[in-house]
Amino acid sequence: MSKIIILSASVRLNRNSHRVALFFSKYITGHQLAEVEILDLNEYKFPIFEERLRFMKDPPAILVALSEKIKAADGVLIVTPEYNGGYPAALKNFVDLLYSEWRRKPVALATVSDGMFGGAQVTTSFVFSMWKIGALVVPAMYPVPKVLDNYDTDGNAIDKPATEKRAGKFVDELLWWINATKAMEQS
Repeated sequence: MSKIIILSASVRLNRNSHRVALFFSKYITGHQLAEVEILDLNEYKFPIFEERLRFMKDPPAILVALSEKIKAADGVLIVTPEYNGGYPAALKNFVDLLYSEWRRKPVALATVSDGMFGGAQVTTSFVFSMWKIGALVVPAMYPVPKVLDNYDTDGNAIDKPATEKRAGKFVDELLWWINATKAMEQS
């Protein structure tokens, strides 16, 4: 069974995007699609990027451990809010601390907002950054508009059938890229 890291990118007080991370964790495990672990950036106090992990003389143990988790994962599903048309500094900081961990790693992006556009403005800048470091960004996107109207605080979808139908297509695309990557590594 594949291993997927769900990266919950917001460290903001009263954040709402974490609802979507919880939803995906429940959805993927509930349908037995993959093993899942949520890495919640809110639980870590990473140093501000001064140098990539691989060049640090004495890296924090937690950063080394998280690097290993990203390396060991078959794919990463990132759930990020949109802040002023971009993604949070905590996510940029975490992505930049690593490098080789992202290379040829299937990465799916779910963007979240309180507004009508579901964080769509995040996509361009984030995808470009991930391409620059060699991640395999899954072409399927999962924008979540009006998150408060669509998910409760425990990650339950308000309209479960419609949300799961959309989530199924999104997760299937990530799993396809994971399987394709595994097949290429074996050949």
